[in-house]
Amino acid sequence: MEPQNRTSASEFLLLGLSEKPEHDTLLFSLFLCMYLITVVGNLLIILAISSDHRLHTPMYFLLANLSLVDLCLATDTIPQMLVNIQTKNKAISYPCCLTQMYFFHFFGIMDSVLISVMAYDRFVAICHPLHYTTIMSPRLCGWLVGGPWVFSCFVSLTHILLMARLVFCGHNELPHYFCDLTPLLRLSCTRTTVNKIFVLLVAGLVIATPFVCILASYTHIIVAILKVPSAGGRKKAFSTCSSHLSVVTLFYGTTIGVYLCPSSVRTAVKEKASAVMYTAVTPMLNPFIYSLRNRDLKGSLKKLVNRKITSSS
Repeated sequence: MEPQNRTSASEFLLLGLSEKPEHDTLLFSLFLCMYLITVVGNLLIILAISSDHRLHTPMYFLLANLSLVDLCLATDTIPQMLVNIQTKNKAISYPCCLTQMYFFHFFGIMDSVLISVMAYDRFVAICHPLHYTTIMSPRLCGWLVGGPWVFSCFVSLTHILLMARLVFCGHNELPHYFCDLTPLLRLSCTRTTVNKIFVLLVAGLVIATPFVCILASYTHIIVAILKVPSAGGRKKAFSTCSSHLSVVTLFYGTTIGVYLCPSSVRTAVKEKASAVMYTAVTPMLNPFIYSLRNRDLKGSLKKLVNRKITSSS
């Protein structure tokens, strides 16, 4: 059967989190607050780390990059949803949809890889403390951050090129609040086998592989901590990892459910709920998770805020 013309692919209709208009005001207020908290929290983390020379260490360098990626990931999805709710216009053009999808995958992959790199940093700090400075050199840190940027760009561009070859005909309503890959594949009236295979390969590379590396790192970390003779030393070592473990649980608990679970157990509601977790909730909570239990970062944030208040007054 010949595919129909592609006139309907000129735009898609984002149905959002809820199709009931009476929910729009609540959703708009909730996500506007979440987005503002995300922007302020992550910008404060970046400014605090960049302005305090004591925080110019590999751990905080990675944290600053994670905050930047979280900020960009939330900015790629939430503002579009807020505009759609406010204007009552659910349409998004085909080029804008592909652009949003590109940056969503770009920053999502960066998030996953950076979290695993931070686990490696904790592994070196706890298991090889005497060689930490030598191993986590500025050059290696540059490679550990710069490499994922290049890799993310390549993978995201490949997703878009594979998506651009598909034909969308007839039904153009997307049961989501942003242009995500899986719902879009369901709308295509052409074969999506190549796209689905690539999705599985990428999921294995950027979700499963980093997650396994994190588990391996923390296995060695736990063994090393248990060998520490003093209870105070063990408690201090565990506290340095607790923040990162919380982020790992939040991020991978949702992404694995979306991209690695069988499609038979996934529903549009579950996909949207998981997407809210890793595009809105996790970027909002990360600054709190990393700052509340970190004395150096809290001190730097207080100095930064006091300096701004003093200069403004």
